[in-house]
Amino acid sequence: MNLIVTGGAGFIGSHLTKYLIKKGHSVSVIDSLRRGSFENLREIKDQIDFQEIDILDYEKMKNIAKNADGIFHQAALGSIPQSFKEPEEYHRVNAIGTENVLKLAKEFGFKVVYASSSSVYGNQDKFPIKEDAEKKPLNPYGQSKLESEQFAKKYADDRVKVIGLRYFNVFGIGQNPNYAGVVPKFIERLVQHKPPIIYGDGNQLRNFTFVDDVVEANVLAFENKIEHSFMNIATGVMTSVKELAAIMIRLSGLSIEPTYEKARDGDIEKSQADISLAKNLINWVPKTTLEEGLEKIFPKIGS
Repeated sequence: MNLIVTGGAGFIGSHLTKYLIKKGHSVSVIDSLRRGSFENLREIKDQIDFQEIDILDYEKMKNIAKNADGIFHQAALGSIPQSFKEPEEYHRVNAIGTENVLKLAKEFGFKVVYASSSSVYGNQDKFPIKEDAEKKPLNPYGQSKLESEQFAKKYADDRVKVIGLRYFNVFGIGQNPNYAGVVPKFIERLVQHKPPIIYGDGNQLRNFTFVDDVVEANVLAFENKIEHSFMNIATGVMTSVKELAAIMIRLSGLSIEPTYEKARDGDIEKSQADISLAKNLINWVPKTTLEEGLEKIFPKIGS
């Protein structure tokens, strides 16, 4: 099949691109390289059609998409702290950029599987979180992802095939610590023999989800006959940030303790996904535990 991956030079997008190439598909990667890096695709550079295009440039996108069988839309701005500094830009890229992809799907009749986020939920009272929970994002990033879902619902009502996957705390090889979550930030500190920094008391609860499982969820959602849904993609297993730090320190082989700093604005207190919908609709089950995933990406760096 002729497939497009937007944000294909980014963290999740590059893993997805490599998987699709391995499965024999023809893949065009669209990436502005604003946050992504072509280095993530270096090993398959001769097997893909790479286009340095901004997803806000509809006409250039259209020229690539006219022969596509589907789009995996992974392009987004993802830093919560940065979203407070650039709320309008996050709206443009994450919401309007998604609408551009959906316009293409409407025009050419293909299916879209795209990256939404657990950030649309904000702080919840009932756990695990089901997909129909009230949406109350705590930051401009989460708000932009909610706006992208509103566009997805609008286009689905107009018979566009679109599946939104709400990722929970994805981690794996190739994350940029400047724009990503806590795992690469902890690794960056530990490889320098510095203590990981925990913001707040470390009791924040997260669902850490390995990137290979996220890639599989994307492919299963695309191949399935389901035409529209939003699904949680997570392990469903909660781990506190301080528990994460303890595991990573142990894996590093260092004798070190984390340091604590003031809690950041917009951080969710507790996150636990109900993943039964993804199991039922697309037969997706996460295969990698947090510790297994960390062992795959974390070098033993000694004391």
